[in-house]
Amino acid sequence: MSDALLTTEALLAAYASGYFPMADSRDAKELHWYYPVRRGVLPLDTFHVPRSLQKFLRHNPYRVTFDRVFEQVIHACADMRSAKRKESWINDRIIALYCELAEQGYAHSVECWKGEELVGGLYGVSLGGAFFGESMFSVAGNASKVALVFLVERLRQAGYRLLDTQYVNDHLLQFGVKEIPRSDYLSLLEKALKASPNPSTRFLTPSDIRS
Repeated sequence: MSDALLTTEALLAAYASGYFPMADSRDAKELHWYYPVRRGVLPLDTFHVPRSLQKFLRHNPYRVTFDRVFEQVIHACADMRSAKRKESWINDRIIALYCELAEQGYAHSVECWKGEELVGGLYGVSLGGAFFGESMFSVAGNASKVALVFLVERLRQAGYRLLDTQYVNDHLLQFGVKEIPRSDYLSLLEKALKASPNPSTRFLTPSDIRS
């Protein structure tokens, strides 16, 4: 299927099968599908908040919201400077697709504000009891970390079963991310997709969008 013909329905089906798309660069025209042999997951029951971040959170200077400015968040994640990457895998096609998923109630954002300025956040895709973390950004100290802590708390409260990080990196290691074989991941994914999280997450659901 060409990128131009890729629908949000096909994208959700890919996630449900363990696949996800990425572009080679911010300006790339094509998407590529990834199906890692080893997968990164953040266990919700053993999520670790580093001591320094615990101290920071006691006087958290940020206001945290959910699903307020999804499009701003994904654009900030695509910006190499705010996402602190040498290259971005988020191109215009990904931005368009995931904004459409957000309108349908499947993609969600967490936002950190300092006054009226958006200083950090993250976004991902929600299916059943699985949350697929896509990207995060920060232009102020610890902002993306605070967003992650608030996301995990929301997922725990709602009864989610899986937080997929796709890969393992140094940033996620401090929170207890684990790398597991594809077969183990697919088993976790199958169980998570059958779960029915509590709507107290305050994430908009597809039924909310349609009503």
